[in-house]
Amino acid sequence: MSEQNTSPSRPGAGRHRAPEQHGDAAASRPEHDAGVPGAARIADPERGGATATEGVLDGAGRTVLVTGASGMLGGDVARVLLARNWRVRVFQRGHVAVAERKGVDEVLGSITDPEDVARALDGVDDVVHLAAKVSFTGDWDEFVRVNVTGTRVLLCQAQNAGVKNVVFVSSPSVAHAGVSIEGAGAEPANPETARGNYARSKAAAELLALGMDGQRDLKVAAVRPHIVWGPGDTQLVERVADRAAAGRMPNLDHGAAMIDTTYIDNASEGIVRALERIDVVHGRALVLTNGEPRPVGELIARMCRATGSEAPTRSIPGGVARLAGKVIETVWPHLPAKLRQGDGEPPMTEFLAEQLSTAHWFDQRETRELLDWTPSVSLDEGFSRLAAYYQDHPRPHRRTGSVSLDRVEDVADEQRARAEASSVASDSENSNLATDLQSVRSVE
Repeated sequence: MSEQNTSPSRPGAGRHRAPEQHGDAAASRPEHDAGVPGAARIADPERGGATATEGVLDGAGRTVLVTGASGMLGGDVARVLLARNWRVRVFQRGHVAVAERKGVDEVLGSITDPEDVARALDGVDDVVHLAAKVSFTGDWDEFVRVNVTGTRVLLCQAQNAGVKNVVFVSSPSVAHAGVSIEGAGAEPANPETARGNYARSKAAAELLALGMDGQRDLKVAAVRPHIVWGPGDTQLVERVADRAAAGRMPNLDHGAAMIDTTYIDNASEGIVRALERIDVVHGRALVLTNGEPRPVGELIARMCRATGSEAPTRSIPGGVARLAGKVIETVWPHLPAKLRQGDGEPPMTEFLAEQLSTAHWFDQRETRELLDWTPSVSLDEGFSRLAAYYQDHPRPHRRTGSVSLDRVEDVADEQRARAEASSVASDSENSNLATDLQSVRSVE
């Protein structure tokens, strides 16, 4: 599969540029987008007046399949599509609340089962593919099975079913090699340099998806929303708050790294907009963010305050956290069960440490130009909505059962020594990357 199918950075767009403030003014117009001709309000009253410009592909009379609607983003994408006049079908393993809306039907099954996928695609015109295994840890084979094989199954069955348009929801991590990204565009996905099993598998899946663009009249675009958050978000916002309360969310390098995030409304609208503009953006990858980079420490503190939690005040060097994360990640499966309670994730991994200590913010001009769209909710408005939500939905004090980073580091050192002595621990210097990537390429 050729990386030429991904969208290169716009000429002159480097990886190091001072943050632009184009997101603040453009994204702070909740009622209408006066700067874009033809703007129209989304009909869904629950979305608080979010806007987008008139699209090319009209959803009227079309059926769209949304995979992975059990997640916050997948469910919100389904709601936006419904508001844009699509008939919506959702596909995941278990029942989801959005399926109870009028105009939405549901098919249950596995993204890796060709028969399940074929049933879900019967009568479908368009697809938005979000289903994925998302975790900081886990077996490589499972990431490949869900993220790569599942994508292959979906796209092949989509071709068989006569589907014309697919938006593959990816991640900026597919092009992140562990160093700061400052003002870059959607650089090519690279499974060999992406950090962590999730990012590597998503990179391989994105290359696979974009490699099928143009085959049998199928149009495929990739959208990479970055760090999506919003009210009721159990995967990021509430996890950050819980970890901070348990002493498991320190600031790295004083929380100074500048990062982009994406408010939920903007992420779902941008993804739907890519489907509407599929004739323009197919064959490309686009990074999608609010366009308002902020220090990661500020973002974590505001999430904690909005949920009624104390923000972390402790800081540790990023290099120390990366080393600790590498050790903890290796020995985590071998630790006593009582130390692995809570959310089931290690208190630190090498990938998480990199994300918290390196800059990653992106030039959004090409994305907004190609989509003919601007975000409808600014960061400040998003945090206001977040605080209002948790005022109405107070979070109970949670005893996560997990231990602090210090304690896990101590136990990790002890367990690592035992594991190495008994040949339990894997050799972290020999990751068998070539073998892993060969297994990705050979998946049929």
